[in-house]
Amino acid sequence: MPATTPSDLDRLSAGTLAWLGRHLDHFDPYAAPARPAEHGRAKAALELALLCHLWARRAGADDSRLGRATAVLRTVWQHPDLPRLLTADPRCAVQYALVGAALAPGGTDTAACRAALARLAPDGLSPHGTSPYQRLELRHYADKAGVPHTIEPYEELLGRNFLVRLPAELADRTDRAGGAGGAGGADPGAAPVTVPEAYALTHSSFYFSDFGRTASGLSGKALADAAELVRRLLEHSVRHDWWDLAAELVMTQVCLGLDPLGTPWGRAAVDCLARAQRPDGALPGRSAATAAADAEPAGSFFAKAYHTTLVTALMTLLLRPETTLPTRPAGPEQPALSEPARPGSVPPRSVPLRPVPPRPVLPERAS
Repeated sequence: MPATTPSDLDRLSAGTLAWLGRHLDHFDPYAAPARPAEHGRAKAALELALLCHLWARRAGADDSRLGRATAVLRTVWQHPDLPRLLTADPRCAVQYALVGAALAPGGTDTAACRAALARLAPDGLSPHGTSPYQRLELRHYADKAGVPHTIEPYEELLGRNFLVRLPAELADRTDRAGGAGGAGGADPGAAPVTVPEAYALTHSSFYFSDFGRTASGLSGKALADAAELVRRLLEHSVRHDWWDLAAELVMTQVCLGLDPLGTPWGRAAVDCLARAQRPDGALPGRSAATAAADAEPAGSFFAKAYHTTLVTALMTLLLRPETTLPTRPAGPEQPALSEPARPGSVPPRSVPLRPVPPRPVLPERAS
């Protein structure tokens, strides 16, 4: 098993943040080239907002890289078209408007996002017509945004959640399949759960713990069973170079109260990501099977690379609670960050062999 060194984590952190910083204009849906769908144009900006929200917890306001990214977000959030963009796709309109209100840059007026949300949910956010996982997602961002709702408490949601249910369901599947370990029971080399289940597991850990800020609420056997399933998924992700899921699973270990670098497959995942990182700092895709080619046009490369690069940066933030993050020296291959093209309270709470496009860190649509 490879031994992760501090330099691996430093390189991942500095490289991913530098690459994202050099492509800030691509996160502005009004400056970047048009994307195939409205929700795709909004998603990149929302994910950058999540990165900055968590970055500010770790680095405070002193990091100039964070300041430049926040300036781009402030320009986007001040654009009069943003509420329309966030709600253009009815399948994810409520989630996107809610995230827009929750993750708005400090000092930004969120009245338009809140008004759009009020039109979509005139009676307020309720538990009716949504799954327990969707209600967890909605509650997390509603609490962060201070939006009223009648969704059940986290303690009740936890008992119905994938973190508790999946390990028990997986044991039952394995028993019925005669001991085979894959999601379908027939292929021991397959992922232990399906793709949607794997991402619901990681995202649930994010929401219950507010990305590692509080305890997840799991303890005893439930915690041990969830940690073991995460370990199995990490092993599968590393063996098949599924970079995006590997980074999210390392984050999940943090959110469950574990030390990823103290576990063999947590270290292996960080090492896998370090090997996959390009000299320019990017992770070229969600997996080796879907990686962008070096000669790919810039816009297409960004579309394939930005999400996993951003998730890997998030992972390094959660692994580094200290207040300063490493920077990458400027050089011929790594230019210093340039200005963007267009300047502009959370309560305490107690995969298959060929990856397919998963859910993003932020909700893309109700499912």
